[in-house]
Amino acid sequence: MPTKAKALQHGTYENLRHEIARQHPDFSDRLRVIAEFALEHPTEMALGTVAEVAQRAKVQPSAIVRFARALGYGGFTELQQVFRSRLVASVPPSYKERITGLRRDGRFQDANNPQAVLTRFASEGMVSLESLQDRVRQADLARAIELLGAAETIYVLGLGGSFPVAAHLTYVLRKLGRRVVILDGLGSALGDQAASATPADALVAISFRVYNPDTARLFPELVARRLPAISITDSLLSPIVEGASVVFEIPDMPEAALRTMVAPMCLAQTLAVGLTLTLD
Repeated sequence: MPTKAKALQHGTYENLRHEIARQHPDFSDRLRVIAEFALEHPTEMALGTVAEVAQRAKVQPSAIVRFARALGYGGFTELQQVFRSRLVASVPPSYKERITGLRRDGRFQDANNPQAVLTRFASEGMVSLESLQDRVRQADLARAIELLGAAETIYVLGLGGSFPVAAHLTYVLRKLGRRVVILDGLGSALGDQAASATPADALVAISFRVYNPDTARLFPELVARRLPAISITDSLLSPIVEGASVVFEIPDMPEAALRTMVAPMCLAQTLAVGLTLTLD
């Protein structure tokens, strides 16, 4: 079990998030559920009692305490202080929290009205773009563009619901004169499409929950071949995080009818155009 000294080492909220993600594969099934809840609902972790958090996570209160101790804290209260530090530091509310507020205001109530549905998706898209600006760091953008600029070939992997972003990124990069291979698995040839990838190339992987199994399978294979990887995903627990050189985390809306692709599309365009501006 981690010591309290170790807990203090990852005492900042951001460090704690990474520590939870690091330990996630080794947690029991129950602790994994709590880990996922903690990363997805940091405000509730900060403000709820241990009983309230347990009820929302659908576990026993004792499991919440075990989770805190597994991370090196004496109990839930110590762990909760780290989540509260996020609020004290005036971290902007996540767009999950903002959309929840919009629902409480009654703006999404009349879902049978097509105009109301349009309003809902437009509002979610606008808030997701605001969140993208808050979340993405200049250093990560610069590093991703550097990797793409040094690549002989850019491989783009995004299957299932992520395919529109992958296809659009591929289209824009090609229009801008880059050599690109989209790993779309057409004709069941996913492995063949990636066979020529080398460390001189770069990979952009896109995957959101529920993660496509072929993406989850191929990503670590390419990373093991020392291919520099840029991941666009929704959680530090995503199967395309470990081994990535740069990770862009874009969480989904709570209980959304469909995941909005506005923010991932905007990020993809930023990488492609930013690459061209840097090289020209």
